[in-house]
Amino acid sequence: MTSEVSATLDRCAAVLARADALLITAGAGMGVDSGLPDFRGDEGFWTAYPALSRSRTSFTAIANPAAFRADPERAWGFYGHRLRLYRETVPHEGFGLLREIADDMPWGAFVLTSNVDGQFQKAGFPASRVAEIHGSIHHLQCLGPCRDDIWEAAGFAPRVDDAECRLTSELPRCRHCGGIARPNVLMFDDWDWIDSRSAAQQCALAEWLGRVGRLAVVEVGAGIDIPTIRRFGERADGTLIRINPRAPGIPGGTGLSVPLGGLSALREIHARWRARRG
Repeated sequence: MTSEVSATLDRCAAVLARADALLITAGAGMGVDSGLPDFRGDEGFWTAYPALSRSRTSFTAIANPAAFRADPERAWGFYGHRLRLYRETVPHEGFGLLREIADDMPWGAFVLTSNVDGQFQKAGFPASRVAEIHGSIHHLQCLGPCRDDIWEAAGFAPRVDDAECRLTSELPRCRHCGGIARPNVLMFDDWDWIDSRSAAQQCALAEWLGRVGRLAVVEVGAGIDIPTIRRFGERADGTLIRINPRAPGIPGGTGLSVPLGGLSALREIHARWRARRG
């Protein structure tokens, strides 16, 4: 670690020690240290899903409502595998470190994430303090959709032939019309995603932001291809701490850039923050 990075980490700890609220913004890189794939590029995606590699099916082609209409067993093979993976994954230590820092602040934390994996809730963050801008794989909706309804996927236990990326158990069904159900996740070329749950979460976030005073923003693993998460943190009325080993820069030079992996950076910042608290 260079002296420049070490000095930046010290400044990050000082920002967190002064803050009265913590906004955590997170992209796919947040889950990498838990062993989750980030689907960066087709080659990385195909490494995780060799059956889709054999057919040269890209992430954008399978993460698409059209895939559910053309071959629902294969589409649910992909999403069923992910649902099972996310249910089994244990969130890494960094989630707990962020919770400990937030618990010391008067307004606590709120999470804004593009991830659909539910890992923040699994790590103990209250569901009322998490905004999932792309939805949640742990919730379902009608593929049609026949109506604007979202329900939990807890009763769906997918069995998947991983070698073929195909669902071998029964397809989940809409509880209203009996048609095929899909994840309540914003896909590519998706005009039928029901966004009411996500919209309500974002309204709760806006209300919380309107109450806090000295805001700190910790962004972890947010990519540049779809920069929604990055831009939100850049525009927030608080000091941005951007943790990203590949794209740590911040336009205009405002905020603090940490060119480290998520868990490594959070451990370093947490240790310095704790030392400041005595």
